[in-house]
Amino acid sequence: MKYMATYDVMESARNTNEWLGASMQALASYPVFALSMNPMLPMMAAWGKVTERSFARMVAKPDWGIRTVVGPEGQDHLVDEKIVLERPFGNLLQFSVRRRDPMARRILIVAPMSGHYATLMRSTVASLLPDADVWVTDWHNARDIPVSAGTFDVEDYTLYIAEFLKELGPDTHVVAVCQPVPLVLAATAWLAQEDPDAQPRSLTLMGGPVDPDAAPTEVTDFGNRVTMGQLEHMMIQRVGFKYKGAGRLVYPGLLQLAGFISMNGERHSKAFSDQIMREARGEASDQDGHNRFYDEYLAVMDMTAEFYLSTVERIFKNREIARNAFTVKGRHVDIGAITRVAVKIVEGENDDISAPGQCLAALDLLTGLPPEKKAQHLEPGAGHYGIFAGKSWRLNIRPLVLDFIDANAAAPKPERKRARTVTPIRLASVRDNPADLAG
Repeated sequence: MKYMATYDVMESARNTNEWLGASMQALASYPVFALSMNPMLPMMAAWGKVTERSFARMVAKPDWGIRTVVGPEGQDHLVDEKIVLERPFGNLLQFSVRRRDPMARRILIVAPMSGHYATLMRSTVASLLPDADVWVTDWHNARDIPVSAGTFDVEDYTLYIAEFLKELGPDTHVVAVCQPVPLVLAATAWLAQEDPDAQPRSLTLMGGPVDPDAAPTEVTDFGNRVTMGQLEHMMIQRVGFKYKGAGRLVYPGLLQLAGFISMNGERHSKAFSDQIMREARGEASDQDGHNRFYDEYLAVMDMTAEFYLSTVERIFKNREIARNAFTVKGRHVDIGAITRVAVKIVEGENDDISAPGQCLAALDLLTGLPPEKKAQHLEPGAGHYGIFAGKSWRLNIRPLVLDFIDANAAAPKPERKRARTVTPIRLASVRDNPADLAG
């Protein structure tokens, strides 16, 4: 399947469905048709509107949408997105708060590169911003990166994280979620060996596959069943002529999205049929729960083929991090070299992607770290996305993370003005449980 034609066929199908939706909405919305009083016409217009929006979102990068934040004195402060470091495959992005003095807490959120944009972490960023200066790894869509920029695999990802940490300095606290957890651990170990003074103060590792075999799930089982040759044949395509990355080998976002939807096809089908009925009755709105959720869920990005394949082979199949056998540039990265960075593990009891135990395995690898520098938390009843963007994060995990950061900060603990802090509006995250959204 490594041909540009297969990529362009998928893009053509998406584009055609977007056009069909727009055409149906326009046709069924002619004022003259309203005289017929035919109930099918509003239904057709509603189907067209939902269809056009859904297929258009598949190739659009969502906006962060964080405009203001409430300061310690109760005033609103405007928030600017500033690129601190710009690199071909991802930027270090700062959420700069105007008219606010630098905060004692400096947090780098390492977002996953696993099919969705870094905006998946929007609600996490928004909830931390009132109490900390926040940076995030803003990964680029591989389809937009020219072939001349070279390749990008798990070693490059690790070195990017190390470079970002050097830029931010040693007073940084890292929060890594899901896919990047083992590579953030490796990047910290790399710094411990190469540049000890650039290590962060603490790592909060949340629901990541440090040892996929510690508690197998469907995700890890799939990686064990399928050979690398089969994965390369089935999943890898070349970017078509429409984008700057034409000819680059990628794991296409549209192919990933098809897999996401197939896992819960019945639930998604009902969600869209319900939304069409709401549109037909005039009950839907541009920013209702359905649109907020699916605008993020449907916005997918291509991964470079070498990153996807090296993640499966080295992290899941060969378990290089779990066996402390990971190498970068031919040099062994010893996790045991981490001796002064506090590490906290956060897992969800009902996590079906990175089951409890997979992330906890990191503590056993930290042989050089004193016990008082290690911490762990298992959140009862929480699923994968609940631990960083859902109800569990908002009510329980966020305060624990801030307390852990304060306990391992160089400066005195910042005073929390709880009585005057306004809780940020919660923004829905993709794949969140609808029941949790209501919470």
